[in-house]
Amino acid sequence: MISTFEKHKELLADETKAYAFLATLMPDGSPQVTPVWFNTDGEHILVNSAKGRVKDKNMRARPQVAVTIMNLDDAYDYAAVRGQVVEITEEGAREHINALSKKYRGKDVYGGPEGETRVIYKIKPN
Repeated sequence: MISTFEKHKELLADETKAYAFLATLMPDGSPQVTPVWFNTDGEHILVNSAKGRVKDKNMRARPQVAVTIMNLDDAYDYAAVRGQVVEITEEGAREHINALSKKYRGKDVYGGPEGETRVIYKIKPN
């Protein structure tokens, strides 16, 4: 079976500026969708957010997620992934958001609100 990473390697490449739409589950089971920056480690989709946001709370309580990654040049070229958050860590999260800022905005430092705690979520595709 071909993995998500093999099938969509160009779309998931670090140099590709594709956006991901992350679907998490609210306490009542309804979906909540947010556009997010992402990259991969070759096995997981890596998403970064601030601790305490709705998606953070949802992924901590209900790790089942779906992610759609869309090619900005061709909306019909996309990867739809269902998976599970298998790790949540603050370690290296500031460096990770800075790397994503470089990828998406061309800026070395993300900035963001003073005092926010950044978090990395590792999503393992099913």
